[in-house]
Amino acid sequence: MAAKPEKKRKRAPGPKSEGAKSDHKKPKVFGSNIPNKVSKKPFKSPGKEHLQHAGKPKVQKGDVDDKKLRRLQAKELTEARKKKRKKHYTLEQELALLWEKMRVRDITKEDRSKHVSEALKKMTGKIPEIASSHVSSRVLQTCVKHCTQDERDAVFTELRPHFIALISNTYAVHLVTKMLDNASKKQLAEFISSLHGHVASLLRQMVGSLVIEHAYNLGSATQKQALLMELYSPELQLFKDLVTMKETRLVDVISKLQLQKSSVLRHMTSVLQPILEKGILDHSIVHRALMEYLTVAGESSAADVIQHLSGSGLVRVIHTKDGSRLGVLCVKHGNAKERKKIIKGIKGHIDKIAHDRFGSMVLVCILSIVDDTKLISKIIIKELRGNLKELILDQNGRRPFLQLLHPNCPRYFSPDDLTSMSLSIPSIRNKAESDTNSKGGEAVEEDRSGEGETSDTSIHLNEGSKKDSFTRRQELLVNSGLAEKLIDACCEMAGELLRSKFGKEIVYEVATGGADGILHPTLDEKLATLHEAIVSLAMQPKLDDAEEEHILEHFHSSRTIRKLVLDCPAFASTLWEKALKGKCATWVKGHSSKVVNAFLETSNSMIKELAKEELQPLVDSGLLRLPVAGESIKND
Repeated sequence: MAAKPEKKRKRAPGPKSEGAKSDHKKPKVFGSNIPNKVSKKPFKSPGKEHLQHAGKPKVQKGDVDDKKLRRLQAKELTEARKKKRKKHYTLEQELALLWEKMRVRDITKEDRSKHVSEALKKMTGKIPEIASSHVSSRVLQTCVKHCTQDERDAVFTELRPHFIALISNTYAVHLVTKMLDNASKKQLAEFISSLHGHVASLLRQMVGSLVIEHAYNLGSATQKQALLMELYSPELQLFKDLVTMKETRLVDVISKLQLQKSSVLRHMTSVLQPILEKGILDHSIVHRALMEYLTVAGESSAADVIQHLSGSGLVRVIHTKDGSRLGVLCVKHGNAKERKKIIKGIKGHIDKIAHDRFGSMVLVCILSIVDDTKLISKIIIKELRGNLKELILDQNGRRPFLQLLHPNCPRYFSPDDLTSMSLSIPSIRNKAESDTNSKGGEAVEEDRSGEGETSDTSIHLNEGSKKDSFTRRQELLVNSGLAEKLIDACCEMAGELLRSKFGKEIVYEVATGGADGILHPTLDEKLATLHEAIVSLAMQPKLDDAEEEHILEHFHSSRTIRKLVLDCPAFASTLWEKALKGKCATWVKGHSSKVVNAFLETSNSMIKELAKEELQPLVDSGLLRLPVAGESIKND
């Protein structure tokens, strides 16, 4: 086929010349609606924004009015639908306006009281219906907080028949907790009584469990026990008069009421298993129920509980007394895999746990029992080192370090703390004892009389570990580099730590080398540096106008230095030679006299002979008084 001739493109005609014939058709030019005038501005190609809107018609004023009208119509339609769907929609709008007035900060009490009374007057008779609303429940909370006692009593009376329904509502639950915070003893008792038969079902709900926990924390010991006992058996849930007994332990309740242990276990399993599966682990009533459950549970049931708690969820448990004990039991009776999950689960929370009164005991338990020292050093020791200076000054934060330096010392751990460490699950412990007997070993029997409680406690403190205690401590304290960091921190903060009520004990344990000489001989040079740092503070002259007390005259530091003189001969000789020799007459009055007296009280004959020549004249003249036998112990 022959190629078609190429069509020539038509060009727009230029400006008309004289004598040229005018064309009846005007050329099509971009923006032809613009008047035909020569523009003085240079031509610019259309940008992206122009190209996007090219071809769209300009919005006229009439179009804008139509859009506003359509929006208003849509808004009116929405309002009409809300009024139809919500019974008290108009009332809620009025209450919202009053709420904005009553909750401002700079309002007077009279004006707020006036707005509160007006809002309560509008809500009277409708409070249970509107309490579940997102808006009006907030208004009610503010009213309950600022209203008079008579008005609060009226709201409580109106809500009383509807408490169970309101507890399960996402918005009304906050109103109920606010009512409990401001309730009288009689009202609190009425509320707890209204919960009878519903405690177990409400604890399985994320929202309802918040109110049960709130009531449990506010209630008396008897009221707490009444709430708790409903979780034990169906009989206690059905018959209200049975929950008023004085027995608190589940074992005693079963014995007193002659309940079937298997029935109790089935009921508690049906209650607690959904709670564990849903992860409702923050509440102290749940922790208490789990502790009681473990006292009667079989080996497999107890192992299931430990498996559920082992992991990151344990962080939410160990902030209460019973929760901390649950954590100790999980560490003590968990297998290697579960212990690993626990340690990895608390990663990133070590600092917060160490500062907590109860959580710190779980860290102490891990350091005392778990044999995987590499994992502990990698996670726990690493995080403890990161905030070392703050922790050693904290009452709870210092506990993990003291446990490594001097394990289970009753000077640093209360009897309740040591009891928590010695707890065990009866079914698992009995199995372990029977296995020991079958292998020819001697089983440890629990002293029921209570006379052997101390010895039994000491036996069970490190139950669940195979590695030697001294070896574990050495790996965690010395080999990990933690001890070196501790000594450096003590040298840097010697004055602050010695004057601190809690930090002084860290200095004492580090300076003496720890129990069983754990820091000797590896860190002897470092310890000598610490001794020098303390002595350098004692060498400072005594000034009457000093900003802070001298290290030998301060209440806490003088007693700590005295103990160091008695228990650490290396420190005592350094202190005498560099700080006290020839200056003892300056320090024979006040708290500093205890330090000087320590050189005569020490059992080390070399240290005693070192100071006797200078101190004996002071004793003879009456300036220095030797303590009576037993007085030094009392002063400590």
